[in-house]
Amino acid sequence: MLQKESKIRVLENFYALDNVFFGKPVQKMKACCEALTEDYMTIKGAFMSLMIEMYDLIDHQPVEIEEKVDSNNLRFQARESAKVARINAQNLVESDAGRADVKESLKEALEENSNLNIEDEVRETIRAKAFGLAVDNLLIGRSLGESQSVDKLNEWDGQIIEDAYKVLRDNIVESALFILEANELTE
Repeated sequence: MLQKESKIRVLENFYALDNVFFGKPVQKMKACCEALTEDYMTIKGAFMSLMIEMYDLIDHQPVEIEEKVDSNNLRFQARESAKVARINAQNLVESDAGRADVKESLKEALEENSNLNIEDEVRETIRAKAFGLAVDNLLIGRSLGESQSVDKLNEWDGQIIEDAYKVLRDNIVESALFILEANELTE
């Protein structure tokens, strides 16, 4: 059973994901169709459900919260967490290892389709890598430091959760990119 603080962290992360991708709640995005937003919300809900399973497995023990947490505090903390995650992701993408990873991804994309617009592909690859790293930083980075049994991720249950996490992370990044593209087209 999760502690109150872990449940609050799940809610914070639920709001923070929107801020990582859009800088505001997804409901304030002008997507071309409601189906994109519904798909994103479905993936986000599944992602948070998976995080609950992960927190339970790794015995998530965040610092006890003494003060009352209301919706405004939660949203403020979500915005701050998202800012930190985006900055950390940007630093990682700009590192030598990050650049090498982007180059490798571009090389693979060009091998699959030599008719790609390289400038667009570079922009999209960097954006997707940065979003993925920001999500990892937001959801995994802090929780590992607050957990008592991180080694359980190496066990069978942990491997399944980790594999599911990677799939959901990639899906939510892709869904967010679709919303951003649709929003750019409607502006």
